[in-house]
Amino acid sequence: MTVLQRAGYYLGGFALGLIVLSFFLSGKKASCSYGPNARVIKNISGKTFEYGGTGLDSTKVLSILRSGEVDFSKSNTKLDSCKTYWIDGYYNEHEHSLFIQNCDSIATILKTSL
Repeated sequence: MTVLQRAGYYLGGFALGLIVLSFFLSGKKASCSYGPNARVIKNISGKTFEYGGTGLDSTKVLSILRSGEVDFSKSNTKLDSCKTYWIDGYYNEHEHSLFIQNCDSIATILKTSL
């Protein structure tokens, strides 16, 4: 068996595996949140929010989080209990920033920048 035949069999099997995998995962809400930004956003989104008089509601906050990027240079991730994150995102095509304190069961929005 030549190298060209082996490569053909490998690529054929690989393509068939991708088709089968896409068929099984097409109806599921599968996500690959392995990056630090995605893990922080997913962690914060799953908690209850405390707004602290910022004038925001849950739809605005979730929209900013979905389009948001964590600015780790402005965040304090070295704390043991409640880490703080600076998140820049968009709501109604305007850029907003949230400064969020992320504790075990609750996420508190400390400051907003509109």
